[in-house]
Amino acid sequence: MKVASMTRRGVLAAAVVLSLCAVVAPRAASRAADLPAKLTDAEFWQLVSNFSEPGGAFRSDNLLSNEIWFQSIVPDLKSYLKPGGVYLGVGPEQNFTYIAALQPKMVIIFDIRRGNLHTHLMYKAVFELSADRAEYVSLLFSRKKPAGLGPKSTAQELFAAMGTAATSEEHYQANFKRLVDQLTKVRKLPLVQEDLDGIDYVYRNFQRYGPSITYNSSTGGGGGRNSATYASLMTADDGRGELRSYLASEALFGVLKALHTRNLVLPVVGDFAGPKAIRAVGAYLKTQGATVTAFYLSNVEQYLTQNGVWQAFCNSVSTLPLTDDSTFIYSQGGGRGGGRGGGLDSSYRRIVPDVKFYGCTGSAALTPS
Repeated sequence: MKVASMTRRGVLAAAVVLSLCAVVAPRAASRAADLPAKLTDAEFWQLVSNFSEPGGAFRSDNLLSNEIWFQSIVPDLKSYLKPGGVYLGVGPEQNFTYIAALQPKMVIIFDIRRGNLHTHLMYKAVFELSADRAEYVSLLFSRKKPAGLGPKSTAQELFAAMGTAATSEEHYQANFKRLVDQLTKVRKLPLVQEDLDGIDYVYRNFQRYGPSITYNSSTGGGGGRNSATYASLMTADDGRGELRSYLASEALFGVLKALHTRNLVLPVVGDFAGPKAIRAVGAYLKTQGATVTAFYLSNVEQYLTQNGVWQAFCNSVSTLPLTDDSTFIYSQGGGRGGGRGGGLDSSYRRIVPDVKFYGCTGSAALTPS
């Protein structure tokens, strides 16, 4: 897979390459020796709160990705990005497959919507309460676990069985209580009623639509017969015959479970072009001696460009601790066509050339208060 680049980026001048060292961290790529091995529950919530901005709005709930081709670049990314460091992202579950592949020490996921924080808190509880993938998928969709499923089941077997598994209102309420208790009684997170209602909304949609949930389900849109479902995303391969979704194996699932158990997946409410979230994260990572390995953007750059605020985003990115291998992972139109995946294709490019070529510079990074 070739490294794609957006049209507006063009070809970078040779002079840019000569000056990269001015913005990169020391060559010890993905350095993470000083990152905490785990966070206490209080530290987790304090960081989430300190990094976050007031919530904003987007045109959809975005409870599920619609990027069916996202696994295609995983082999390329793994060829030069070493495990460790910090993964930054946006949106829901597609991050999990990249995280499982890249194995960072810490994960921070931004989104302008507070609803995405609710989605990731739901996931946090489900990961922590599940011993294996079969338990996880059953709890995620609030289905009774079919007989015969276990750690050796394939992703195809898991989702084939879960598609017809039984559910009920009583079962949902019992499972929702388990999630809330895990977050508020075990983890002692000070969630307000708005947050509990938001988690209920997300979890209710997962129960209602099950493994057939799509990007459009929660807003009443079926998305068409070619729309990516949770099942199709998790059972797709990388285009070379290898299944790389985070539910393809117990080992990949275990990467996410371990990070969640150690409170190292932080959902942050923040606008990519906003004044605080990215800069606050950058300031914190610098105090920890950490660097950014990858920053997954989905197709958010499309909206930043349309709104004339891409430069503000790049200015904030310039305050992050970067190496010459730090990489943007992104999606763009004009991909492989068809409704499946919304016509979005997945690509990647290194971050530092953008920062230099576009003269991105930030004022002093905000420190968490």
